Amino acid sequence: MASNIEVLARGVLVHQGRVLLATPLNETYTYLPGGHVEFGEPAAQALRRELVEELGVEATVDSFIGVVEGAFNDNGRRHAEINLIFRLVCPALQSDQAPLSRESHIAFCWQPLDNLAGVHLLPEVLCQCLPQWLAEGRIGGWASTFEEEP
Repeated sequence: MASNIEVLARGVLVHQGRVLLATPLNETYTYLPGGHVEFGEPAAQALRRELVEELGVEATVDSFIGVVEGAFNDNGRRHAEINLIFRLVCPALQSDQAPLSRESHIAFCWQPLDNLAGVHLLPEVLCQCLPQWLAEGRIGGWASTFEEEP
């Protein structure tokens, strides 16, 4: 049983075949930019707030792409998360230069959509479903790292 369930708003910003990713400093994994949805806060608003906090940029939340649910261990505790994923528009960010983080514990990079596994994107299921959802123009995709019980 999970000891914590987190709801996160994540953004997909694609420029010239590359997607913007965040990575904690001194770690080997990446994730889509965004963060926790606060109680009573709409997910799209949470995503816009997180982008201002992390990157100092205003972005437009264009459309809902899908949901990815997952579970992980963190310091011996089991956690679960629901990632609400939105397409972003932000002309201020271009893939020819990694944006500077306004937070000291994370950095940002651009990664080709066809090589998301190469930067250990989490949740891992995004490595396969995200490029597919984007190519299909999908709205309302769903993926999970949970295994169904018989």
